[in-house]
Amino acid sequence: MKQFPTNFLWGAATSAPQSEGHSTQNGKSPSTWDKWFELAPEKFNENQGPENTSNMYEMYREDVQRMKDIGMNSFRTSISWTRLLPDGKTVNEEAVRFYRDYFSELKKQDIQLVANLFHFDMPWWLMEKGGWEVRESVDAFAYYAKTAFELFGDLVPMWTTFNEPMVHIECGYLYGYHYPAIVDFKKAVQVGYHTLMAHTMAVKAFKDGGYPGKMGIILNVSPCYPRSQDSEDVKAGHLADLLNTRSFLDPAVLGEIPNELIELVKDHHLTPVTEELDQQWIAQNKVDFIGMNYYQPRRVQAPENPQFPASMPSDFYAPYDWPNKKMNIYRGWEIYPEALYDVAMMMKETYHNIPWFVSENGMGVADEERFMDETGMIQDDYRIEFMQDHLLQLHKGIEAGSNCFGYHTWTFIDCWSWLNGYRNRYGFYRLDLANQYERQLKKSGLWFKELALTQQLKEEEF
Repeated sequence: MKQFPTNFLWGAATSAPQSEGHSTQNGKSPSTWDKWFELAPEKFNENQGPENTSNMYEMYREDVQRMKDIGMNSFRTSISWTRLLPDGKTVNEEAVRFYRDYFSELKKQDIQLVANLFHFDMPWWLMEKGGWEVRESVDAFAYYAKTAFELFGDLVPMWTTFNEPMVHIECGYLYGYHYPAIVDFKKAVQVGYHTLMAHTMAVKAFKDGGYPGKMGIILNVSPCYPRSQDSEDVKAGHLADLLNTRSFLDPAVLGEIPNELIELVKDHHLTPVTEELDQQWIAQNKVDFIGMNYYQPRRVQAPENPQFPASMPSDFYAPYDWPNKKMNIYRGWEIYPEALYDVAMMMKETYHNIPWFVSENGMGVADEERFMDETGMIQDDYRIEFMQDHLLQLHKGIEAGSNCFGYHTWTFIDCWSWLNGYRNRYGFYRLDLANQYERQLKKSGLWFKELALTQQLKEEEF
């Protein structure tokens, strides 16, 4: 048995656009996802768009009870910017009632809420002005954050500004996966900088307002492992960490953008437009805690023919296909639990042992009905094995002194996943796509209940 700390947070994460549904109803204005689905539905898996998702807008009371039923003592979701402030300024009172009822239900069941402000769902009205490319987005986000703090601060003990900011930067401005599907390194850097300043000014609004609770940010940190100890491979790994990890983690925790990163973007003519007091605000508005989403490691090698100045991150580092890898074939992701120990040690040794938690970790699998038994329960031993292997490494890190206070899986109920729709399932509960009011507990939910209630990890054989 592996004993976890007293008051450890056991829970799951989702987001508003992936779970609420009603994305064009109840006073909500469109986000980029609503509009993109309207413009190009063929890009979405089986034409599955954001309108319905898991229907927690109607089912939140029953779903909170389901959380309680499997021992969850914490839960992360996001607030929909376009639901709360459809035009960026005017509060949607129906949204206020919904979120207050939803969050009150969690509080009544002693489930600690982590409320996130942005999960890839840029308002369309702001996207038409340039989205994160324009400085106006920083002020707009800070106003939205302040509004949320005022309306829900009595119900939210833990806030986070962004979920995985690197994703909307990379997917929207480098690799063409998310709207606006631009490939432009300089624009990506500017988008990243405005995102960082939006985070900073939201933290400033929180501190200036004296609101209760704690403030953090959720980052997707994949530890970087170079192909070899050859100097060029090591350099590639260093640059990959600098761009993908330290670009947000250093400002959020240490209060400064790494000088090395500033010089790197300058050398390659990628320097973003800034304002005079930005560095001061970053230094003064550090976070109280960090959420770490971990699914897979980053393996890199030296690029073969890098351009100068760089036109893409691949001019700094190239992916390396490790021949000994274990794979989740459904997502095409490497399974490497040992990296979670490395994350724990990084937080202890490099980031002042700031409080942190695993804010996402999970395994997406397609066609799970193959594993359904005669009672209708999915026997997802593969998911249990995945969680167990990662928790063993996390426990090792905690025993070594890393200040980790919780573990959240992705996700509670099978949820809609952007362009992938419902191709892969992650939940403790199966969602019936034919009837979005129906949820069916999986075996992993029973396993998680024992883990959460005993706070002990039993090593099982699979």
